[in-house]
Amino acid sequence: MEKQPLPTDGDDDGKAGAAGSEVEASQQGSSEPAARAGWNSKVEYFLAQVGFSVGLGNVWRFPYLCHQNGGGAFLLLYVLLMVVIGIPLFFLELAAGQAIRQGSIGVWKYISPRLAGIGYSSCVVCSFVALYYNVILAWSLFYLGNSFQYPLPWEQCPEHGNVTVKECEKSSPTSYFWYRKALDITDSIDETGSFNPYIVCCLLAAWTIVCLGMSKGIKTSVKVMYFSSIFPYVVLFCFLIRGLMLDGALEGITYMFYPKLEIWADVQVWRQAATQVFFALGLGFGSIIAYSSYNPKNNNCHRDAFTVSFINFLTSLLATLVVFAVLGFRAKNKVMGCVSSNLLKLSEQFHSEYVDKNMTPAFNYSNPSSVALEDYRAWFKQNGNAVPGNLTDCNLEQEMQKGVEGTGLAFIAFTEAISLLPGSPFWSALFFLMLLNLGLSTMFGTMEGILAPLTDRFKTLANNKTKLTIVSCITGFVIGLFFTQRCGNYFVMMLDDYSATLPLIIVVVFETFSVSWLYGADRFLDDIEAMLGWRPTVVYKYLWKYICLFAMLGLLGATTIHMIISRPTYMTWNQEQATNVRLEYPDWALAVLASLIIFATLPVPLGFIHAVLQDRNKPPSRDTEIGQYSIVSTVETPMTDMSELDL
Repeated sequence: MEKQPLPTDGDDDGKAGAAGSEVEASQQGSSEPAARAGWNSKVEYFLAQVGFSVGLGNVWRFPYLCHQNGGGAFLLLYVLLMVVIGIPLFFLELAAGQAIRQGSIGVWKYISPRLAGIGYSSCVVCSFVALYYNVILAWSLFYLGNSFQYPLPWEQCPEHGNVTVKECEKSSPTSYFWYRKALDITDSIDETGSFNPYIVCCLLAAWTIVCLGMSKGIKTSVKVMYFSSIFPYVVLFCFLIRGLMLDGALEGITYMFYPKLEIWADVQVWRQAATQVFFALGLGFGSIIAYSSYNPKNNNCHRDAFTVSFINFLTSLLATLVVFAVLGFRAKNKVMGCVSSNLLKLSEQFHSEYVDKNMTPAFNYSNPSSVALEDYRAWFKQNGNAVPGNLTDCNLEQEMQKGVEGTGLAFIAFTEAISLLPGSPFWSALFFLMLLNLGLSTMFGTMEGILAPLTDRFKTLANNKTKLTIVSCITGFVIGLFFTQRCGNYFVMMLDDYSATLPLIIVVVFETFSVSWLYGADRFLDDIEAMLGWRPTVVYKYLWKYICLFAMLGLLGATTIHMIISRPTYMTWNQEQATNVRLEYPDWALAVLASLIIFATLPVPLGFIHAVLQDRNKPPSRDTEIGQYSIVSTVETPMTDMSELDL
């Protein structure tokens, strides 16, 4: 017997229409609250969805990937994958949440009781992300608090007894402040160290803000999002206007978008682009489903999928322009400093008897500020190696490659560029306030991906949602203290790079399979047609059944093979050398990593086994048959026809 269609407006807010399903739900002690909350306006919904999908990754991960993987060529690849894979899967989650009007656990349990584990896996991954994501907000709060002083504490190296600290002298003031003052980091993940009291206080403040914002569900969080979702765009436009006025901005943007089409032949570039599309839209977290479940049934979720995805891409593009305009200015300053230093050495050499006068440059080397970078590099290429004194080639491209990945971009490279601007404390406060708001809006969505499914699934939790929110935030803070140790940054990187990636891909694979094959793509399009009043194109059927599913399986395979072939590594800070060193994770860390991945994906098989055992223990009857699924055939029959046959 096939499954009944998804609930319509006449159903009780997403409950199953069959009596057997209602009996099953009551036996398990779970039901949806009688009156489900809803958005006050479409604007609130857009702010929530855009705020969740647009996060810190748009500011530092996307620009880094674009920079490392061919600039303009990577952009084209990213857009292609977003249109073919990202938007269809985004639309699938929006439609499922809006039709069934429950969180991720309720949605996949409704489609098939044997798939309830998918929703639980989403909750586990959301919990992982929330734990380390709020630590990043704590770092932003720490830097925001230190921005209200002049000069900024990361502008100059500190001195002890009129002697500059060697670690800072060997590296840079911004690197020293990040690794020694903010993190007080150890040399490796094997060394734990004590808790950082400043970061502990900032973490408490971050969780307090999240708790207050989520105290009354979407009714309170959306009020915060009116500021947290809009303010980052104001800041980005301010930085863009200011950045374009800086010397070196044009070089930075040109370097950014210079296309390298040969990267399309690299499988790893495709993997990274697909992963970025996957995380940029927030697929698999359950937050998209949770937010869309508060929509009215006739909401045009198809248009929403394109609108939110388009805004997300434009935000990434805007952030990339800002980042590389400012980094171009930073690199140009460093390179021109290199030119000045070399010209000083050159001037000393020409005053000696050891240099051939025929190598005298055409430019005025006694006045470094008047020498163009191109002129110096052209002279150096021809004569530099013949001149004693260890002159160097001041390469702008090599300088652009330094410190542009992840947290290094925000807390080292960008802060260094800001410190060179007039009125640096103002720009610093603006930047870290922007990071804080970007993170908050994403945290609200992540927490909703945890709380909404649980309150939909368990009536007791639904009746005590405020208490559940407070307990969840307190628990998150207590566990998050682990990341405030001196080695905490290494664990943040481990969770960000590995522990959330594989489980989320697995979740989305099961989501796509359950809708397109188990429930039936045609049947799902019928339900969407009943909601919207018009039928989406049949192209979605083939995208969901074949392109998206096989693409996600390919991404899962490529990611797994990459982890097996190349032992996972992490970037450390060596205090004695005052530089970054890449090390392999020790065996115990890999065991922890594998345990987290297994723990996050375990609910899927456990949910399946639990449902099978329940079915075996139930006496066969007409009522229990209703609500169970069988794999649909390739030639799918509309659900309405099946219902008529049942009658």
